[in-house]
Amino acid sequence: MPVIRSSAQPSISGQIKAAIYPTSQAERATFRTINGKRITEHQWDVYDFTKTIPRGQVSTYADVCRAVGGSPRSVGSALRSNPFAPCIPCHRVIASSLYIGGFVGEWGPDSKTKTQYHRKVAILKEEGVIFTEKGYLQEKERVWKENRKI
Repeated sequence: MPVIRSSAQPSISGQIKAAIYPTSQAERATFRTINGKRITEHQWDVYDFTKTIPRGQVSTYADVCRAVGGSPRSVGSALRSNPFAPCIPCHRVIASSLYIGGFVGEWGPDSKTKTQYHRKVAILKEEGVIFTEKGYLQEKERVWKENRKI
């Protein structure tokens, strides 16, 4: 029996939404999140840059903010509310210390649900990115460096 694929993808929050990422200014101006919120220019810049991080590589919150502006916290905030996952691979952004960092607003294995840390580790492991038992990147050459401004 053939597998039927849908254009809808499960989001990090578990809800189904179309995997369509607005690229034109007109589409972006009218886009609203599931909660009816607009996405800021800074968030679009973060998402555009994050989309370019190759599978099997990671970048840091600091490297993303160097590329698009803002601060590591503003990058984390934009990624925490990413409505385009997995199209925009927010799981590929880690802390500058090379610690796995946050995922879905949770930081570390002892956070609120005690699941998102392990979920991020598993997703990155599927892409070939391995972390130590303490949550640090095992192969530093997996850090992708792209010094371009959007």
